Amino acid sequence: MIRAVISDFGGVLTTPLAGSYKAFADRTGLSMAELGGALGAIVAREGAHPLYEMECGRLSEAEFLAGLERAMRKQVGRDISCEGFAETLWSSLAPNEPMISLMASLRDEGYRMALVTNNVREWESHWRAMAPVDEIFELVVDSAFVGMRKPDPEIYELTLRSLELPGEACLFIDDLERNCVAARAAGMQTVVYRDADQAIAEIRTALQRAAA
Repeated sequence: MIRAVISDFGGVLTTPLAGSYKAFADRTGLSMAELGGALGAIVAREGAHPLYEMECGRLSEAEFLAGLERAMRKQVGRDISCEGFAETLWSSLAPNEPMISLMASLRDEGYRMALVTNNVREWESHWRAMAPVDEIFELVVDSAFVGMRKPDPEIYELTLRSLELPGEACLFIDDLERNCVAARAAGMQTVVYRDADQAIAEIRTALQRAAA
């Protein structure tokens, strides 16, 4: 029987994240390929993805942005400022009201609710302002504060330990297939979010099937 619902934040409880990075690229006059190339150059040089390092709290936002500015200068041959990077990203996102309402309804129906997000320590005020997080979720696992991120197995293990539940008692929702694959490896049932209508229908079906 499913006793807990575990949700992602960005891309599930918000509009898609890809649009926010495109907004930054458009603001700076970059193509998405150029932005991706700058990030890829950092990975090749440092051996780790700077966004992932920031999401695990091992790299500050200031360090990430300084490195990105240097990489973009090499990529396109001109100075590009990252000032207002977070504000551009978050202003380009909107709350996904149908999914937020569903999560609140599931809480009222008696399901235990958890949120597991790959996020950035300095961005906490931005994303928490978009939904009544603490009213809905009894547990919030933020990668930047626990030093691990999806799809690392450890973040799923931490979530299950915190809930004191086995994976089989949990339904996990995320917009990235690789994160759902890792959740299934931890024993959870999963729903890959593509749009609100599809996800809500699949979540309801999974819960009804588990209760039958």
